[in-house]
Amino acid sequence: MKLYPLKFETIFKERIWGGQALREVFGKEIPAGKSIGESWELADLPDDKSVIVNGPLAGKNIAEAIAECGAAITGKKDYAPPLPLLIKILDAQTKLSVQVHPDEATCARTGKGDPKTECWYIIDAKEGAAIYKGLKAGTTRQEFSEAIENGTCDELLERIEVTPGECHFLPSGTAHAIGEGLLIAEIQQPSDTTYRVFDWNRVGDDGKPRQLHVADALESIHFDPSGDDLSVRSDGRLVDADEFKVDKAMGAAGSESVLAAGEMKVFMIISGQGTITGEGVEDVGFAKGDTLLIPAQFAGAMAFAADTVYLIATV
Repeated sequence: MKLYPLKFETIFKERIWGGQALREVFGKEIPAGKSIGESWELADLPDDKSVIVNGPLAGKNIAEAIAECGAAITGKKDYAPPLPLLIKILDAQTKLSVQVHPDEATCARTGKGDPKTECWYIIDAKEGAAIYKGLKAGTTRQEFSEAIENGTCDELLERIEVTPGECHFLPSGTAHAIGEGLLIAEIQQPSDTTYRVFDWNRVGDDGKPRQLHVADALESIHFDPSGDDLSVRSDGRLVDADEFKVDKAMGAAGSESVLAAGEMKVFMIISGQGTITGEGVEDVGFAKGDTLLIPAQFAGAMAFAADTVYLIATV
């Protein structure tokens, strides 16, 4: 079987801080009246595996497709699951909790969790919208621990106002939070390990404060962030990390871009639309909000029907 660009059924996640922007901006068929905070565009976690919706592999999940097609998809003969990327779109109508994800050394030391390095590409932002990224210089573990108890730990985080088109890199071990009024494309390692330290004193649907994980968070946070890359970039190579790389690309209406074989790629279409063609396979259309996995075996062309901005993630 000749492989082709794969599209997936979206996995929606209801969150206390979510809304309906995924329907309003991207036309996604999210449940009416639900606060949808995350759409998982490509996932290969034990309880969440993206299902292919197009072509001969339709109905198979990503793990099954890779088991069947192997290196033709991944480009690696020695591939070991899971797929090393988790791709999401986040709709933050209100603030997310202050949290941290452990790094590999912390997971090994504590014997739990999975590392999670991530990046946030700002798709849309209300005026004055901000993220919290890293601790203010000189913040100690003791100071942060006391601030958690006092409900003031956000005051020790770097607050950064953001604009659409920026990409913020957050290595595991970085204390962070997403502010309100943001629509974000998130590319990360395949982990759902999150340790919350502060949740803005709000309560869940049951009327109780959401669970915090203070001890685990304090074990995970980098209090000496020397060497951590907290870069922000807007063009070209956005992320160049050991875990994954992300590039920003653009195609003008009426133009084409050649897609060479040899490396598995994931495209996130931020805006625009068009068609991907390849010899011996059906054309695959794309539009804003779509995520496509381009198998390593695939070669073809990307034709743009409108001015298009897209992200390319590789591992």
